[in-house]
Amino acid sequence: MSAEDPLENLRRELAEFARERDWDQFHAPKNLVMALSVEVAELVEHFQWMTPEESRALSSKKRAGVEEELADVLLYLVRVADKLDVDLWEAAHRKIQINKDKYPAERVRGKSLKYDEYED
Repeated sequence: MSAEDPLENLRRELAEFARERDWDQFHAPKNLVMALSVEVAELVEHFQWMTPEESRALSSKKRAGVEEELADVLLYLVRVADKLDVDLWEAAHRKIQINKDKYPAERVRGKSLKYDEYED
């Protein structure tokens, strides 16, 4: 990744943030993944009991809370990837290709089934 890459810049900023606070000692991948799961749960909490329509039309206050939780999820995800030396950008593109192979558009269009549940 280049220095101009926003994801790389974020990774560096997070690493510096942790270093300045002597938090690297706590940032084992296991701990970061656990913290990530908590942040995802906090994101889910914003949508709990909403209808699909309500989830598409958030109030400004609710949206602000969702944005904070999304940011927390991203920050922990970037930190885990950094600790495991995973290039998130490349991993995401590989995963998109895997999903294209698992879910060919002509076979799954309009269906919500898992790849091993749809019939030919």
